[in-house]
Amino acid sequence: MKIRIYIMACLLLVVSSCKNLLDVEPYSFSSDGNYYENEGQILRAVNGAYASLQGLYTNDCFYSLTEMRADNTNYQFDETDRGAQQREEIDEFMITSTNNYVNTCWRILYDNIQQTNVILDRVDAVAFADEALKNRYIGETKFLRALQYFYLVRLFGEVPLLIHEVSDPESAFAEGRASVEEVYNQIISDAQGAIETLPASYSGNDIGRATKGAALALLGEVYLTRKEYDLAVSTLEQVTTMNYSLVANYGDNFNPATKNNSESVFSIQYDAALQTEASNFIFMFGPSNGKMELTGFPGKLGGSNIPTPSIVNAYEEGDVRKDISIQLFDNASNAAFQESVAFGGKIPFIKKFYHPPFLEDNRANEDWPVYRYSYVLLMLAEAINEQGGDPYPYINQVRTRAKLAPLAGLSQAELKEAIAHEQRVEVAFENHRWFQLLRSGKAVEIMNQHGIEEKKRLSRLSKASYNLQEYMLLYPIPERETRLNGFEQNPGW
Repeated sequence: MKIRIYIMACLLLVVSSCKNLLDVEPYSFSSDGNYYENEGQILRAVNGAYASLQGLYTNDCFYSLTEMRADNTNYQFDETDRGAQQREEIDEFMITSTNNYVNTCWRILYDNIQQTNVILDRVDAVAFADEALKNRYIGETKFLRALQYFYLVRLFGEVPLLIHEVSDPESAFAEGRASVEEVYNQIISDAQGAIETLPASYSGNDIGRATKGAALALLGEVYLTRKEYDLAVSTLEQVTTMNYSLVANYGDNFNPATKNNSESVFSIQYDAALQTEASNFIFMFGPSNGKMELTGFPGKLGGSNIPTPSIVNAYEEGDVRKDISIQLFDNASNAAFQESVAFGGKIPFIKKFYHPPFLEDNRANEDWPVYRYSYVLLMLAEAINEQGGDPYPYINQVRTRAKLAPLAGLSQAELKEAIAHEQRVEVAFENHRWFQLLRSGKAVEIMNQHGIEEKKRLSRLSKASYNLQEYMLLYPIPERETRLNGFEQNPGW
């Protein structure tokens, strides 16, 4: 991993609960009142903001809300262990506002936003020898804040909009929830600010930090989500001028040996050599009964984010991405999981994040791709097609790399379906699928049809499962937040 992220005591002391610990002030202990005084401390604070973002992706909650919620993955049902039932309810549209995974994602996102707010409120008072470096740190922090608000607004709709440091619990959510438009205006402002100050690339240990290209990709997806297609096109086209390119081998995007390559626009950085910096994706996503065979360690894997027959069968014949993305686990122990097996006694799992051997149990070395150049090309193709333009040069670049024939001669409606399909298989299991469905306007239709297919296949599912209604396109505001802060609940919940 190129970025060396150092997690300091109490996450750089930006969380108020770290103050006055036992009323002891040890010599050399940096308090939140005196910490932000020089360039080095600001650097470590920004690194801490990246570190907190790592935790979002290695937690069970985020992929559950963005990938399992959709038709790409479900879970390995284990009737002897019902501890993950609330996660399973996300997949089946059976949640309530007390769901632990929804609450955890809300908490992590706002904890992370608090860290960015502390930096942005305090950095101006710090003298820098190089103002460009100071502005770069500000740009990185704004990018991180914008990214996490972009997640929040799509998951929950109207949310509290905190853009300054919260110094006491009473004032944290005193202003209530902001409108969706207000949240998007802040996201756009932060992304534009990041674009102005971030460099196009880095070298040495700085490789992996947020770049101008990352901020443009984020802003382009924001415009695409808002159906502002002209702005999406002009923004995403800028990324195509910034020396990104598709790597020849699709699998190099996920192999730890080829991190931060020409296709990586922004990835969450992990390093298995540092115990607190390792990723753990295969340990969450592998079949629970396959840990010894797949990792060499005893015990169980997470059995979550298991590819569905829908996504396994979505790949066209000859698409090289399928075998790079999905592997079938074949073992006699699978017989105990008949409600999860759909492929001749084999259990599928996500191969993208599986690169043995592993240094230690629950420590892997894969980064998480947030924006790859291929997805930029496909988002650009989507926006161009919506305007009636020619998206073929962009979608066909991606198809050619997948060893598929280029598209030609399709109507605008046919191209829309083709681009949506290409996006699904290209970035499968990368936490984009739920957002793609929301953007398409077909989430209810697609997921209810998916539910019909799943209920035919899985006898454990009740009639109430996969009964998606329009209000379920947003998650409920966590019950704890409505109770403590007086927030009005999202309609329907």
